[in-house]
Amino acid sequence: MNEQLQTLEHAQQTAIDLAIQFGPRLLVALLILAAGYYVGRWVGRLADSMLMKLGLDATLRLLLVRMLRILVLGLFLIMALQNLGVQLLPLIAGLGVAGAGVALAMQGVLGNLAAGLTIIFTRPFKVGEYIAIVDVEGTVEEIKLFNTVLSHPDRSRIVIPNRKIAGEILHNFGSLRQLDVVVGVAYDTDIKQALAAIRELLAAHPKILREPEPVIHVLTLADSRVQIAIRPWTPVADFHATSGDITQAVLETFRERGIHIPLPQREVRMLGAA
Repeated sequence: MNEQLQTLEHAQQTAIDLAIQFGPRLLVALLILAAGYYVGRWVGRLADSMLMKLGLDATLRLLLVRMLRILVLGLFLIMALQNLGVQLLPLIAGLGVAGAGVALAMQGVLGNLAAGLTIIFTRPFKVGEYIAIVDVEGTVEEIKLFNTVLSHPDRSRIVIPNRKIAGEILHNFGSLRQLDVVVGVAYDTDIKQALAAIRELLAAHPKILREPEPVIHVLTLADSRVQIAIRPWTPVADFHATSGDITQAVLETFRERGIHIPLPQREVRMLGAA
């Protein structure tokens, strides 16, 4: 019984000695970390306002601010560890060995991260632009470190790992898209009248842009019709709806003005038995 009491008293005394020895250091270390958190937030807000005045892209600005906050917090963490008497060189060496193992196990994740940084800094596309890549297309909704999110015209969301984007052929339509409507008219049609009618209906449509100027021209001379290409510009968000509107408007306008749209014709000859 006496031995148990002595052991308990010894443990209590050891705990008190450790608290006296390391308690103040631990308290100071916690205060240093708390100060680092608030200093990091303040530095981040200051950097964000400065970068915003410079007109930096929102995605790149957010990345730089986060990196700056992590750097500030890392510096305060080193100060806290030094205050506790932690030897940093062995710790750094151990972290290096552990980091190599983690890197091997997370090659895919790190590949996405590297590709994400490449996309953010080289800026092949921006939020709000319409792109086509890896057999998918849509409006760029978010550019993250590990993936890019597209908004498809059918209102679904497409999440693409960034390593699938880096190194691929990318078609960036920007914020505008050019319609490509083709209509055929009969060979006896007054082509100038048909082109004028198309220009009028394009000018009347609210989603068709005046600049860049719409492209309207004779495309080809087909077997039974003269093909006319109609290529105006519209905002990306209105592309599909406007394409249908223009096709319908051309049909209705041509009917009103008596401009004939011929059906494909094929001559079939029946040869009798010899």
